[in-house]
Order: sequence, then C-alpha cells, then structure tokens
Amino acid sequence: MKETSLDEFVTEKGQSEAARLLGVTPPAIYKAIAAGRHIRVIELPDGVFQASELRPFPSQPTKLQVA
Repeated sequence: MKETSLDEFVTEKGQSEAARLLGVTPPAIYKAIAAGRHIRVIELPDGVFQASELRPFPSQPTKLQVA
C-alpha cells in the first residue's frame, strides 16, 4: 500500500483524475487543498484509492475551549 498526501496525489494524477479516482468532484479536491485539510490517500493492493482525513476530535470548539 502506498500512502501520500492529497496535494502530492493531485500533483501526480491531476485534479480531474484525482477527483474521479476518489469519487468526488474537482471543486471538492480544490477546496480541500485550499483549506489545508490533512487528507491522506492510500492505494490499496487491488489498485483502488481511498482517502482519509486526520482531524481533532471534537472538531468544533466546545464551550470550555472557547472560554
């Protein structure tokens, strides 16, 4: 299994092809990269691509974190 960042994946495949391989639209790819989201793309042994995002939990600030 090969793992790479979404940014590197798009550089390698192109935005349209990356979107097609991940089952999303090209604008979704653009927005994810522009927002600086931490998305990793994994190529599975059967050649299928899968993406996952690492983010804090909970992702929204709680009242305790804001105060």
